[in-house]
Amino acid sequence: MLGAERPGAAAEPPAPTSFFRTFALRVPDPNVWRIYVTTFALGTAYGIAISVIAIYLDAHGFGKEKIGRLAAAFAAGIVVFSLPMDGLIRRFSAKRTLAASLAGYALAVTAFPFLRSIWAIAIVRFFDGACSVGVWVSSESILLSRADRKNKAFLTSIYAIAIACGYVAGPVAARLCTSLLPLELAFIVAGVIALGASLYVLLRLDPDKSMREQELDASPLSGVRTSGGASLLSRIKTSCFGTFAYGYFQASVVLFLPLYLMEKKGVTRAQTIVIPAYFAGGMLLFSNYAGRLGDRHGHLRLMRLLGAVGMTMVLGFVWLDWYPLMCTAVFVAGATLASISPLSLALQGVVARPHEYSRATSIYNAFYAAGMLLGPPISSALFAAHGGGAMLFHLAALWAAFVAFSFAYRRDDPAAA
Repeated sequence: MLGAERPGAAAEPPAPTSFFRTFALRVPDPNVWRIYVTTFALGTAYGIAISVIAIYLDAHGFGKEKIGRLAAAFAAGIVVFSLPMDGLIRRFSAKRTLAASLAGYALAVTAFPFLRSIWAIAIVRFFDGACSVGVWVSSESILLSRADRKNKAFLTSIYAIAIACGYVAGPVAARLCTSLLPLELAFIVAGVIALGASLYVLLRLDPDKSMREQELDASPLSGVRTSGGASLLSRIKTSCFGTFAYGYFQASVVLFLPLYLMEKKGVTRAQTIVIPAYFAGGMLLFSNYAGRLGDRHGHLRLMRLLGAVGMTMVLGFVWLDWYPLMCTAVFVAGATLASISPLSLALQGVVARPHEYSRATSIYNAFYAAGMLLGPPISSALFAAHGGGAMLFHLAALWAAFVAFSFAYRRDDPAAA
């Protein structure tokens, strides 16, 4: 979970605490740690909500197609607000945008169980998506701006680990809540956690520099002006495809894999609720190691390898009937496919210039949202018409397309040189 020793460190015998000291030296900025704490809290809130949302909607008479449309409303909020987030961060600062977005998410998730109309739920889900993308863009902009070039994937992998820890804690907390309390209270617990994270950001995170100051600081180093959107997209396209594929896959399996398991595989509701924890556990244990490998050998090369392995796990899941093997496949899928997300973010941080980070993360999250927007309705249509097996086959085909694309544009990664 910790980083490799710095060059030259092997010349001296390591002290008993060098393992932890090296880790601390690679993450010296306390604001980076505060982003990790905030991300863990939000991941826990997300983990609670996503563990029960499909079950809650199904219990209230919402069919698979309606569930897919509600997920699309969430993704639409991300799509609509992802690109404007660059301007909001430049105007109000990443810290203020992050705190406000966390508070907005807390309000949205708390309101969710009090609504019955599909239109009211869709509006709240849209607002949920808008606030979520505000959290992601502002957090990632702060993180990339405080990471040096050689540690991009290392720091973004810890960011992913913080999310994964929350996604592990969330389903466990959701199972505890639902065993003792009504299902609706799980959403309220998630809202309280998110509100606490918002207050933590306001009280503990240092003010960030204005975007203009970052541009002035970066200009003497880069020697160029800020790129236009098309030019920037051409440089980060492989990162964008990676996050599109992950958003499409994640949004689809979160909603429909639990239903597939209960309907076709005979898995109980209690067993289904903890399935996301296995996915997050794989991400938790492997993503930091993947980050170090990416920093050393090339981010895109490793993303391509992980995509190929994860694709086989998705394909194999169609024929698995034993619950422990299902959990193992989900665990390996989390270790491979979920690790692509921090690697793609790190690749973007290497390719984009420091003064372009907020714009790059806005574009990046727009592609993530586009995947989330398209995934659920297409997956729900395939599920309803041809069953869960067909849905899983088409998800495997998406990862195969990513592997081919990343090979075709392998030179987009500076490490390829």
